[in-house]
Amino acid sequence: MTVSADLTNPVSRHDPIQMLRDRYLDAALDEASFSGWLPNALERARQAANLSEGEALLAAPRGAVDLIDAWFDRAERAMERAIEDCEPGTKIRAKATLAVRVRLEALSTHKESLRRAAIYLAVPNNTPDAVRIGWRAADRAWVAMGDPSTDFNYYSKRTILSGVHLATLAYWLQDESADSAATWAFLDKQIGGVMQFEKVKAQVNQLVDKIPDPLGILTRLRYGAQPKP
Repeated sequence: MTVSADLTNPVSRHDPIQMLRDRYLDAALDEASFSGWLPNALERARQAANLSEGEALLAAPRGAVDLIDAWFDRAERAMERAIEDCEPGTKIRAKATLAVRVRLEALSTHKESLRRAAIYLAVPNNTPDAVRIGWRAADRAWVAMGDPSTDFNYYSKRTILSGVHLATLAYWLQDESADSAATWAFLDKQIGGVMQFEKVKAQVNQLVDKIPDPLGILTRLRYGAQPKP
């Protein structure tokens, strides 16, 4: 089964720079399949999109990083819409699986460009952007799922889902099975492990709740406040 991913960008109709970026990105995705995300490839994409040098600079000031970022943003918007369209009562496990799958399905239209984007983002200078993009995808997924957490769970949930996204992407890039069946089986196993972790964590949290808060104790010692009777 293929999950449909709506990649239209309603913002483009009202944002001229976004319109330029979309044109530039569409051309770059075709070019990157053959030549990667190098400057000469982006120059050919600029020409194919009929953009001036100034328009290309407005659309993507940092070049390839901005275009790749915009591409992943497209996929994340499709992911958000898919989650929001879920039937009431859909379990978190199903939504988390859907989040990863729809995002990957949205990127799969240009698999070789994605492979080359992964290589590009793995360059040390681009690592902060790679981490930021991965975190953003997990954050947007949890927000779409209605996650209310603001404590440590906020960070743990996003870190875990970022890891699932990355592991599934890496697996899918090497997957040659029909309709990526092996990837979706791998994803189900990954999500199952996360859900099991959440069960164990809930049991641990019950015990932790009974332990005095060390941060609170240190704060009182630092500022001289007295503990409440």
